[in-house]
Parts: sequence; C-alpha cells; structure tokens
Amino acid sequence: MIKSAHSHPQIEITPNGPYLVVGGLPLSEQWIVTNAEGDSLEYREGKQFPPQLRYALCRCGQSATKPFCDGTHAKVGFDGTETASHEPYHLQAGTIDGPTLRLTDQENLCASARFCDPKGKIWKLVKLDTDEAREIVKHEAAHCPSGRLVIWDKATGKAIEPEFAPSLGLIEDTEKKVHGPIWVRGGIPVVSASGKTYEIRNRLTLCRCGSSANKPFCDGAHAG
Repeated sequence: MIKSAHSHPQIEITPNGPYLVVGGLPLSEQWIVTNAEGDSLEYREGKQFPPQLRYALCRCGQSATKPFCDGTHAKVGFDGTETASHEPYHLQAGTIDGPTLRLTDQENLCASARFCDPKGKIWKLVKLDTDEAREIVKHEAAHCPSGRLVIWDKATGKAIEPEFAPSLGLIEDTEKKVHGPIWVRGGIPVVSASGKTYEIRNRLTLCRCGSSANKPFCDGAHAG
C-alpha cells in the first residue's frame, strides 16, 4: 500500500499509478436515473463501500478489483501523464448570458452525464425569461458532476451551487451501460503527481477508464 504523510482529506495522484485517497472520505456508487427516453434525471445512490482512512482507486481502468487498484497499471505500462491545465475554471470557461442567469461552460471537462440535454438543452434554456426555464437550468447545471457547467445569479454575481459534504461517488451510466468517472464532491483537494494542487472546486470528475485526453479529469472518453 502506498503511504501518505497526510491525514486531512485529499486525493493524491501517483505517477502512472492510482489515486491515493486519504482522510477517510466516504465512497459510494452513484447511478444515473433516466426516463423512458433515456434522459438523465437524477442520481440514485448504490453500494456504499466500507469506510477506510486511506485507499487507492484504479486510474488505468484495468484493475481486476475495481474500483480499487490491484497494481495492473504497472503490468500494462499505463501512461498516466497529466495533461490538464492548472489555470482556474473562470479563465478556461466560456460564457452565455441570459436575462437573469449566466452560464459558464468549460467543455473539456465534460463527463457525458447528459443532464444538460433534456427540455431543450441548457445552452438554449438559459436565454429564456421564464420561471420554468430558470428552474430547469438550475437543476441541470447542479447535476453536472464535473462542474463543466455552472450557473450564476447575475444580480448577486454568485454561483448557484449544490451543497456537498466531502465525499466520492463512482458514477454508473445506466443508459450507456458503462462505468463513469470518480465524482469528487465538497471541495476536496486534488494534488498532482508533481505536488501541485489543482483548483479546489465544489465538484469535479476524475478519469477512471485511463483514456481521457485531459488527465486527471474525465473528458467523456468512457462513453465512446
């Protein structure tokens, strides 16, 4: 087992190896609930894993003991080189203004959870001046696990964010029938293999299939 000197909650990225989770963070499955049309609606909590002070999560996508690392990354020569920028979200995201709400969007963080698609797509809905559209937009942005999409109240200038306790979720895609990313919630620091901490955010998603072009973050590669 890889050891860490840290006891406060954080995720450490090991060179070409797993995510080392320290600080006793809870881990559970988070299943995407869909309707008959395949639209993503909500999350349903699945299996809750036994509490551990520290554990290693697979990053190469080939462990036989998923979601945990079994050392396969070393046997297959996994290249876990981090390619994501350390620039803060607000410098990388585009902006769409509506009458009362503002949508910011960093496309390379897309985790393909598809909560943004129902009811006409969030990018169009944010431009509508109706109570119904505003509530849909808030719901859809809040369910974006990666934080690609963030809704802001233009009157206050503040982000409208869901409240999360520090925890990790394993997103399971019911419609696509694939394992999604690791959902990091509640402002948990993610420390690169070089020792530099990425911007701390309320929600983000980490690749666990090994194929993202924006490592360590998910870019939807698992969904094909």
